[in-house]
Amino acid sequence: MSIADDVLETLKPQPYADVRKLVQDGDIFLCQGHDPFSRLIQWSTKSAWSHIAIAFRIESLDRVIVIESVEKIGVRCIGLSEFCSRDSSGASPYPGKIVLARHPAFKAMTKVKPMAKFAFDHLGCRFAAGEIAKIGFRIAEAKFRGEHHKMPKILIPEDEFICSEFVAAAFQAAKVKIPWDGLGFIAPADFADDPKIEAIAQVDVSKPPRPPRPKKKS
Repeated sequence: MSIADDVLETLKPQPYADVRKLVQDGDIFLCQGHDPFSRLIQWSTKSAWSHIAIAFRIESLDRVIVIESVEKIGVRCIGLSEFCSRDSSGASPYPGKIVLARHPAFKAMTKVKPMAKFAFDHLGCRFAAGEIAKIGFRIAEAKFRGEHHKMPKILIPEDEFICSEFVAAAFQAAKVKIPWDGLGFIAPADFADDPKIEAIAQVDVSKPPRPPRPKKKS
């Protein structure tokens, strides 16, 4: 059914604990951030969405984890409470909005397993400075050269991804395709536009589940 452009206004934020109970393996979190890299993606795609991540439940440990690809760090795994409390730079409360969403394909464990394998296999992939620059150029190239321009081979991702390219690759490992034009780069907005993806809940980020980190003494 896709996610409406006004979902952040119409979907009432729910407490973290209530949203946590709703999370299923393979769910995604779509985020509206305000850091420079997020604004670059929003500017390029003319969309509110700037970040996306994958969620998994580990019932034996009573934990919900999030796997994401973030600037300066690469692919990492963090607890859902941390994810909803601050952005990758440490700003808390989370400076934006977060929506839990779901693709129906991942109700089947046969789809979740290959997606999870891809995601976990890429944990720890760190970006060199040149790779971060390559990502930035790829976003700018898509913006300035137009949506019908093919991406130069030198800018095509290999093992360095922006968040949405990472999630798309994990989906592809499970043979689940997100519709997009194949030009430029796949963005968080392409997931929101997928008619099969549904918004489940919005997290109330104004009340972070984890306390702010103490400031370092100078």
